[in-house]
Amino acid sequence: MIKVSEEAKQEVTRLMADSKIPQNAIIRVGVEGGGCSGLTYKMDFAERAEEDDKLFEDQGIKIAVDKKSFLYLAGTVLEYSGGLNGKGFAFKNPNASRTCGCGESFSI
Repeated sequence: MIKVSEEAKQEVTRLMADSKIPQNAIIRVGVEGGGCSGLTYKMDFAERAEEDDKLFEDQGIKIAVDKKSFLYLAGTVLEYSGGLNGKGFAFKNPNASRTCGCGESFSI
């Protein structure tokens, strides 16, 4: 399962409203090769899930993850920080053994 923090929920809701994204849209979360630690996170809005996606809902936010990415993301929490030390979404991934300084890539 992938969880969503309260702060991330509020920011996703705000982004959807500001961008006029339909309320029934989902967040597609995944992993791809790259970044300084080997794997990097990706996240985008989508109108619907793909056939092989795993679907979750937390805090009213619908999330789709492809099966391959789910192996790396199980138990992850999507967080958001709007503070002075960095602004944006972050992934708190219990499976990551090493992350880069910016938090956008990791290794297992």
